[in-house]
Amino acid sequence: MATAKITKTTVDGLPAGSVLWDTEVRGFGVRRQSRDPVFVLKARVAGKQKFLTIGRHGAPWTVETARKEARRLLGDVAAGREPMTARMIEEQREQEAEAEESARFGAIVADFIKQYAQPRNRSWKDTERVLTTGPLADWQNRSITEIGKRDIKDALKVLTDRGHPVAANRLLAAIRKLFNWCIEEGIAERSPAAALKAPTPEKSRDRVLSDAELAAVWHAAETAGYPFGAGVRVLILTGQRRTEVFSARWAEFDLAGMTWTIPRERAKNDREHIVPLSPAVVALLSSLPKIIGRDDTGQPTEPEFVFTTTGTSPFSGFNKSFDRLTKASADLFAKAASERGAVVDPMRPWVMHDLRRTFASGCARRGIPVHVVEKLLNHVSGTHSGIVGVYQKHEYEPERRQAANDWADHVLALVARGQADG
Repeated sequence: MATAKITKTTVDGLPAGSVLWDTEVRGFGVRRQSRDPVFVLKARVAGKQKFLTIGRHGAPWTVETARKEARRLLGDVAAGREPMTARMIEEQREQEAEAEESARFGAIVADFIKQYAQPRNRSWKDTERVLTTGPLADWQNRSITEIGKRDIKDALKVLTDRGHPVAANRLLAAIRKLFNWCIEEGIAERSPAAALKAPTPEKSRDRVLSDAELAAVWHAAETAGYPFGAGVRVLILTGQRRTEVFSARWAEFDLAGMTWTIPRERAKNDREHIVPLSPAVVALLSSLPKIIGRDDTGQPTEPEFVFTTTGTSPFSGFNKSFDRLTKASADLFAKAASERGAVVDPMRPWVMHDLRRTFASGCARRGIPVHVVEKLLNHVSGTHSGIVGVYQKHEYEPERRQAANDWADHVLALVARGQADG
């Protein structure tokens, strides 16, 4: 076994396949296999011989720095500690950093959305938004193990104090689902949301607009113009869902055949839905502009979206547009009542989905059978659920078309005469 004081000269002259042990620091050595020399340390740890690699000769490992590192490691051994080289410490730090990153709330939310929410729920973007913005924006860099019941209650209070109790309920539901997933994945052992109750009791919505209110909304939508106002009128006439209407593409429409085919990837219940179009809807769609888009090179593309301001994406910005619509429709409702000399209460608050419920109730009021209305709305529950849904495949196409025409005629008659039912 070759021994000598290790110096730069002895290191540079070390032949391949040899080892030199230092006479100054016991166990400190340098060996060369086929390439660069490598500094090592041989020590007995807990009764067992152990070899540690300090590093390859060259920056930062000179003879002096390597010998100093060897002394530090021997000091750990003498103190009864597990010796860890600088490389081992760095690897440990990297592992700890990776573990810390993987435990970060924002990183876990990203995994939850990708692995759980996105494959199962078409509204996954809403879930992603509530878990990453608003009261939870400050959570993103925190460890998920730090999140407790008090944090959740504080976040919910932010929304309720702002007058958004339903949004607070949705936030709690998203947090609860996230933590339940974490438990299933072994990320967390418990959910701090488990014992929390929704901040605000919710009642099932039963708001149906009266004829007078519906006429006011129609006129307000006309004033709003394209694209939002036009989309609202199509929604009123067809009874389809808001997302289905406002994300509609021209390729889905056969105006000559008077049909609109909503593909299964856009339909809420994951099945294609063919909507019969009344002459009123065909006329409305035919009057709309076709906005061209631009590809990545800036070249014009064929018009794609029916309701758009950019040509490259469907209409967005619902909140502000809807606020203006509700205000305008309330003003028109009050004005119409005043002109009739009627004394009525102000128009009650409503949401966009109430137009769909109004469509269903209005059709039923006009004597249209419920199974036809459900087919128009593409419902899979109700009269077409269970075993009936398995064996009943009739689509009632003539009945649905007649119902769509009757409803459109009713709406246009209301609009034309300003009739009100109070």
